[in-house]
Amino acid sequence: MDWEKINNEYINLIEKNPYEYYEDYKKTLEAVRNSTAIYKGEPVPFLYHPMFYTPEDVKDFEYIGKIIMSIANKVAKRYMDFPEYRTKFEYSKLLEDLILIDEGYHINVPIGRFDIFYGGKDNFKFCEFNTDGSSAMNEDNTLARILMDTKAINNMKKKYNISYFELIYKWVEESTKIFKKFNPDIEKPNVAIVDFKESGTPYEFEEFKKAYINKGFKAVVADPRELKYIDGKLYFKDIKIDLIYRRIVTKEFVDRIDEIEDLANAYKDGSVCMIGSLKSQIMHNKIIFKVLHEKETLQFLTEEERNFIKKHIPYTEEFNGEDIYKEVLKNKDKYILKPKDLYASKGVYAGKSFSSEDWKRIADESLGKEYICQEFCEPFTREFVNFEDGKLKVSKLKTITGIFMYNEKFEGLYTRLGKSTIISGLHDYYTVPNIVAEEK
Repeated sequence: MDWEKINNEYINLIEKNPYEYYEDYKKTLEAVRNSTAIYKGEPVPFLYHPMFYTPEDVKDFEYIGKIIMSIANKVAKRYMDFPEYRTKFEYSKLLEDLILIDEGYHINVPIGRFDIFYGGKDNFKFCEFNTDGSSAMNEDNTLARILMDTKAINNMKKKYNISYFELIYKWVEESTKIFKKFNPDIEKPNVAIVDFKESGTPYEFEEFKKAYINKGFKAVVADPRELKYIDGKLYFKDIKIDLIYRRIVTKEFVDRIDEIEDLANAYKDGSVCMIGSLKSQIMHNKIIFKVLHEKETLQFLTEEERNFIKKHIPYTEEFNGEDIYKEVLKNKDKYILKPKDLYASKGVYAGKSFSSEDWKRIADESLGKEYICQEFCEPFTREFVNFEDGKLKVSKLKTITGIFMYNEKFEGLYTRLGKSTIISGLHDYYTVPNIVAEEK
């Protein structure tokens, strides 16, 4: 059984009675409007069609996660142990010092979302590593619950066992397990979900807060500027904070450190457990794609890990110097330009999307400006149903799938679709929930 067969069965089901399913689709639109699947104040765009996977696909994702975690741990150890290796990342003295702090639980990537173009089995390429402020768990889970209750999925349940990946309560479980390594004496740590108010995703934060509270923890959503460090303890108002679920991205943490000195000092002193630590930046910054291919990195990895990198990590160089500039101009369709440390596809340009004239302008503006150039990877496509003006339409859409890793274990997925070369919240896109279907 493969996902393509299941996907085709779903499309055939809708095509047999499009009016009935369109009426049901309108109900899902209303359900999403009234849900917490909200991004930048608007309901998340979605389709009446989940991303189907099989148990065999899940095994693939588990394997991918296991290998990338092994590589991440070896790279982090090398970074921590060898000052000369750190120079490859070109981090500021401030950031390097923050990375080198002992976080107290010795997990390099406690939470991450590894985005891949997945074509099945061994046919995939990485797009980026989100090991810093990883998000969108609530989008997937909210849409999954809504679609699991549709007429179409209920009809599919006659033949298949259908499930989704619960991602909110699972993080509560794993984050509090990690805390036990930091301080086994506190049975129920007080939790703060922390990000700058203007940067955060409040609906998702509230879902995590509710989950912590439902599991018996005191939990708050806090702006880091509201935290106060008094007599060796970190407070939000009158609540002593034991565990910080950090959603501040490292770049913002460093750029605005003067605004959050209390939090920074509590972390430096080991007075609070911050998950994740600033070590997450080692794998998060896009320069890691270049570092992974370098001889010094490959030689401390296993043969399996070296082959994994060569096959699945796209070729990457810093966008500096005349030679790489000429290469990127000459072969624009082969390359994509990305800033080293922005997120949500900000400042990302794929050569094939631009004329030669526009590409030269973009290259001129990006050269020497903290950019990487990377081998362009064409996203894989799937057919999806959609309703446009009440009429059923089946379209091939490009897909990108994020693999969530909690406490170094595979826990779930996040999928976006689009027609554009770049699939993200800055471009026309859809989010669809990830569902596992297993024949009864």
